Amino acid sequence: MAETNDEKKSFFERAQDAIEDAVESTVEAVKEHPVAAAGIAAGAAAAVAGAAYGASKLLDRDEGDDDGSTKG
Repeated sequence: MAETNDEKKSFFERAQDAIEDAVESTVEAVKEHPVAAAGIAAGAAAAVAGAAYGASKLLDRDEGDDDGSTKG
């Protein structure tokens, strides 16, 4: 079943509204609890850094050395 342009537009408008509401809620939460927000941001940054480090180690291991070893 094909969607009309109006249905697609309606979907994107609803998604945009939901995103705007989420951003507003986040801003209010940061204003009310700045220390908690800073802790969450630091934890998220650490998680991303850990994932990047782990991925780099996996890629290094997969490449291996010329002799076939997988020293990291």
